[in-house]
Amino acid sequence: MAVEDQGAPGFAARLALARAEDPREAARRTDVALRVVAVTLAWLVLLALLLGWGLTGPAGAERQVAALVAVVLPFVAAVIATKNGYVWLGGAYVVLTLVMVLPALGIAGLG
Repeated sequence: MAVEDQGAPGFAARLALARAEDPREAARRTDVALRVVAVTLAWLVLLALLLGWGLTGPAGAERQVAALVAVVLPFVAAVIATKNGYVWLGGAYVVLTLVMVLPALGIAGLG
């Protein structure tokens, strides 16, 4: 088999090996994980606080902000993960974003 017939698999293997041997890869993975975890925790805490505040008092703008937070922050986590090469994690957060659309409409009082 000629070298030309091998094509992309040889290149992909070399690229994967170079990426695995990169000394900065562990630091990059940790940085991405910390960013995604921080956005996820902010999403959970803000959503809980805004919903609690909006449901215990008179209906105000808190419910619209909670609906916005419910959809935007998972999308931000998806962008961070996908931009840094974690396509599966980014895809999971895109699914979470789409799942949160209906509850967000209910929170905002539009559903």
